Amino acid sequence: MSSPDIASILENSRELDRLRKDQEEVLVQINKLHKKLQATPEVVEKPGDSSLSRLKSLYVQARDLSEREVAISSSLLGQLDTFLPSGPPGHQRRKMDGTDQKRKRMKSDSDISRISPSMRSHIEACVSLKDEQVAARVTSDAEKDEWFVVKVINFDEKTKEFEVLDEEPGDDEDGGLQRKYKLPASCIIPFPKQNDPSSTQEFPAGRHVLAVYPGTTALYKATVISTPRKRKSDEYLLEFDDDEEDGALPQRTVPFHKVVPLPEGHRQ
Repeated sequence: MSSPDIASILENSRELDRLRKDQEEVLVQINKLHKKLQATPEVVEKPGDSSLSRLKSLYVQARDLSEREVAISSSLLGQLDTFLPSGPPGHQRRKMDGTDQKRKRMKSDSDISRISPSMRSHIEACVSLKDEQVAARVTSDAEKDEWFVVKVINFDEKTKEFEVLDEEPGDDEDGGLQRKYKLPASCIIPFPKQNDPSSTQEFPAGRHVLAVYPGTTALYKATVISTPRKRKSDEYLLEFDDDEEDGALPQRTVPFHKVVPLPEGHRQ
């Protein structure tokens, strides 16, 4: 593993730690507000009181931090999957007797009880993506990664795999059928929430991103030319790689909720 790879993994790890601290701070504020409302529920009826608005804002912030944690965790999983070797071949397994089975169950129960708040939050965020559209890397080879918009059907908490549906009918070889895939979390990136642009991370001009190409369900690498805030709209102005027309890259508009961070090591 090269030094840049290690540095990237460490930076993502530090980002996860910062997110965990931010989540703890938000949770403290939510609990304080809960106690206030439980003690004096009539306060919300007073003119000018913003308790409920503040509580909603905190919940939105908690959700966004959780979704950001999913994205960073997925990136880390992808990085580690690239470098970690698989298990040793021909690993010998012996039949477990009743005592061994009992010990295994006790260990599993203990492992569940020791699950970290960060991991629990990650699992809950993955489960919450059911029926949502996400960006998914459905194929990967030595030359390029292919990312598409898919719908999450289910998340298996045991295998940590997503079952997703490519809702666009396949080609003639597929009989025109929709395709299903089982993918690890490292192949999934949640989209920003369409109904709440103010709480979404905005990528600055010059940043490389992954975005849905207009009129398609495929995502490609692009460069941010102008941001929604700068344009006073809900759209980015982007230049897609390899999108040359008449010797120049045309600038295309893409809704903010169809733009996600560019994965580490993306190949196109």
